Amino acid sequence: MSQEDNKKLFSEFPPVSTEAWEEKITEDLKGADYEKRLVWKTHEGIKVQPYYRNEHLEDIPHMHVFPGEAPYVRGAVAKGNDWAVRQDFEETDPEKVNALALQAVAKGADAVGFNIAGLTGKENLAKMLRGLDPEKTAFHFLHGEDYPGLFVYLGEILDKKLLKGSVDFDPFGYYLLYGKYPLGKEQDLEVAKTLLNGSRDFASDFYVINVNGTYLNHAGASAVQEMAFALSQGNEYLAQLTDMGLTVDEIAPRMQFSFSIGSNYFLEIAKLRAVRMLWSKIVEQYKPSRAETGRMVIHAVTSEWNKSIYDAYVNMLRTTTEAMAASIGGANSLTVNPFDSTFKKPDEFSYRMARNQQIILKHEAYFSKVADPAAGSYYVEKLTDSLARVAFDLFLETENRGGFLRAAESGWIRELVEETCQKRDMDIAMRKQVFVGTNLYPNTEEQMLSKVEPRARLSDLAGLRQYRGAQSFEALRMAVENHVNKGFEKPKVFLFTYGNAAMRKARATFSSNFFGVAGYTILDNLGFPDLDKGVDAAVKSGAEIVVLCSSDEEYAAMADAAAAIKKQSPKTLVVVAGNPKEIINILQEAGVDHFIHLRTNVLEALQRYNELLSII
Repeated sequence: MSQEDNKKLFSEFPPVSTEAWEEKITEDLKGADYEKRLVWKTHEGIKVQPYYRNEHLEDIPHMHVFPGEAPYVRGAVAKGNDWAVRQDFEETDPEKVNALALQAVAKGADAVGFNIAGLTGKENLAKMLRGLDPEKTAFHFLHGEDYPGLFVYLGEILDKKLLKGSVDFDPFGYYLLYGKYPLGKEQDLEVAKTLLNGSRDFASDFYVINVNGTYLNHAGASAVQEMAFALSQGNEYLAQLTDMGLTVDEIAPRMQFSFSIGSNYFLEIAKLRAVRMLWSKIVEQYKPSRAETGRMVIHAVTSEWNKSIYDAYVNMLRTTTEAMAASIGGANSLTVNPFDSTFKKPDEFSYRMARNQQIILKHEAYFSKVADPAAGSYYVEKLTDSLARVAFDLFLETENRGGFLRAAESGWIRELVEETCQKRDMDIAMRKQVFVGTNLYPNTEEQMLSKVEPRARLSDLAGLRQYRGAQSFEALRMAVENHVNKGFEKPKVFLFTYGNAAMRKARATFSSNFFGVAGYTILDNLGFPDLDKGVDAAVKSGAEIVVLCSSDEEYAAMADAAAAIKKQSPKTLVVVAGNPKEIINILQEAGVDHFIHLRTNVLEALQRYNELLSII
């Protein structure tokens, strides 16, 4: 199309000013509060506007930076967006994990992660790596206890100059998690120095310090907290190790940052872009001899915090969007956790699904072909800038408190994260944050208690508590399943639908979701033509809970029905779906025990119902 044709085409769409948009929005709101109705306030402390335009990008300094250029907001390479498809294994038996790794590589993995906790001897390491080509596959070693010793073994087994990958050495992150250092602060720093010096014989893309932002994410921290404290932790390594005589050019290129990717799609894309930019600025203060020293290497991991035991296949949907966000955000490598890892050791099927999610993004969707696909998006660019500013403020506050270690040792980091957790937990309890299949839209027939394998738990650590947001709701379901396993019947909820068809249907659906979350049996009905038939059906059902589902205007007429149910079945709990404020006293006098509605704390209410039904 010629330039002249372009002009004619776009002349048909005259520009609309921001003022005109705002006037139209105000008109359509009809007096409603703009801020409350349209502005999204995130846990990160950012106000997200309902729309963005080119003028919102005018004060953003990184807008004219190309991919591969400092401060690397648009990625570390000039062309493409390739990342390593990584698969990590829990298995510690050398023979078994070798078989898993060989299969993963044969099926498309570029990198494998080995759990080397308790690994002894060069022979066992050789078994673990047998048949794997270090020129084609990156090796990542996790949960090790003697990384200097590992280096010796690797040098005897492989050509170290070909070795790509990393060791998960992170004593400062270990302190945050466990409230203590692996060996002691000074000894751990000496180990770090030894690893850095020893890494000179390895390939340039072998990393010996791993900053685990994942610990923060898995504790329920906000994206800003994960960014700021990981940056502060990275800066602490630079400060401590340069004081020991190493240069920033020796340290920073051997560091890898691990970040978890959650369900907030655009925010997670922006997080990776923003954190690279901030790290480049931090490294710059140490006067590196080359700009490339400031390139952040990011390993992304799909979040554990937002995964569920119930309706576990939904986890695959979650990890799909997370993998997309990580790849678009420019991660150097990515681990997609298997969907069933919340309750058991992954199997061949779940490993394959996790691996193929990345392979599809690469080879069918071509996400790896375009550098910084999000560039130019008004929303993503503004979100990147906003996250960077808020995270840098928190980073500076941490530094003003003496740096990462002092902030961690004083408990300040943990306190801030727990404040965020309380807000997020309340959102989950109130169903402002939805976990599909867990706190909303449950499959009430699903049974998981017998499928859950004993797992190592990190919830009682002395440091940062690791947990999943869905755990409390899952505990409700597990208690009900356990109750049934002891020989008791599953609680039944009878929906007494009456009157206005639209309202009774809406409130029956709400009630089904409400009590279904606890795994109760739901007895739905199409609607009763008169109250007496409804009362008879409710009593005959033997349900422990009867929920009146109608309109607020018709609940007054149902007061006698509530009284009749209570008279014939005194132990039955009668509940009203709704909050008819004007007649609450009348309904309570008639025998109504509880009211459930959108403002009900679902978790607390269901915990109370479990107690009333003697479900422990």
